[in-house]
Amino acid sequence: MPKDPVESPDHGRVESMTKIELEQLVINEIRKHRDLMESDQVIYEEWEKSTADPFVPQEHVERLEAECLVRREKTLAQQETLSRLLRLLGFIPKVPDADSHEVNRVQEDRDPSQSQRHE
Repeated sequence: MPKDPVESPDHGRVESMTKIELEQLVINEIRKHRDLMESDQVIYEEWEKSTADPFVPQEHVERLEAECLVRREKTLAQQETLSRLLRLLGFIPKVPDADSHEVNRVQEDRDPSQSQRHE
């Protein structure tokens, strides 16, 4: 099974990507990070509620707390990878909605004659 360049950084593979490939990888990682943050928040809120409810068994509260900590570590690791990829890309790309077919073009590939001039 091939290694994911993000979870197991293969610097040669990532650094040999074209800017367009790297930009798409960054967009996918941004989406992944957003999803992780949302799911982490759900578990955190469940843990918070359970700590305030005296009828919730302590074992359940402890499991939720442990899950929050594990998720936090995973999200931080993914954030570090995303930061490294953003540094390689050199800019933060626009992230279209997941159901959008819009395609970004990297800055260096954009035709300056197509941009609007500000006078």
